[in-house]
Amino acid sequence: MPEHIVLVGMMGAGKSTVGRLLARRLGRPHVDTDRVVEQESGMSIPDLFASRGEGAFRSWESKVLADTLAGPGATVVSVGGGAVLDPDNRARLRRAGTVVWLRARPDTLARRVGRGATRPLLASDDAGAAVEVLRRIDAERRPLYEEVADVTVDVDARTLEAVTDAVARAVPQPPGPAVSSQLGAAAPGDPR
Repeated sequence: MPEHIVLVGMMGAGKSTVGRLLARRLGRPHVDTDRVVEQESGMSIPDLFASRGEGAFRSWESKVLADTLAGPGATVVSVGGGAVLDPDNRARLRRAGTVVWLRARPDTLARRVGRGATRPLLASDDAGAAVEVLRRIDAERRPLYEEVADVTVDVDARTLEAVTDAVARAVPQPPGPAVSSQLGAAAPGDPR
């Protein structure tokens, strides 16, 4: 079974955008689990949190992750930041293929996500409060990302394109076309 490339990390680390760029580059489908949760639940993530609570969101997230990782074909998967909180999700991630942790400092994340208007765990009118919440969440999740990651790519001082390049270099690539098993053997039509 082909291995997935799975991107994990905190909100604002670039998982969705890097996932799309990497999938395009590798010619693979891309799945963003947060977008699938929204499609399948019929609600935005903030609305799902507000109306049904974080527990309901986490249940949807686990279902979507399990379905996605069990799917056929090699896919690039951008996983919601909190999926690693569930031990079953962590076990699925470790079996899925190559897990890449897009690691970012909380201050970088705060600059990227702002006060968290669309991030239920951050919703605040105070940007300083958002940074503190990000620090707390990062401290809680950092060991879990370390646990599941095969590769870690620091994103703080890199553009999205540079992060995509780093991920592409770090993940195993499928072998190219079959080559002769004899070293130095000329292919048909090769003038050697």
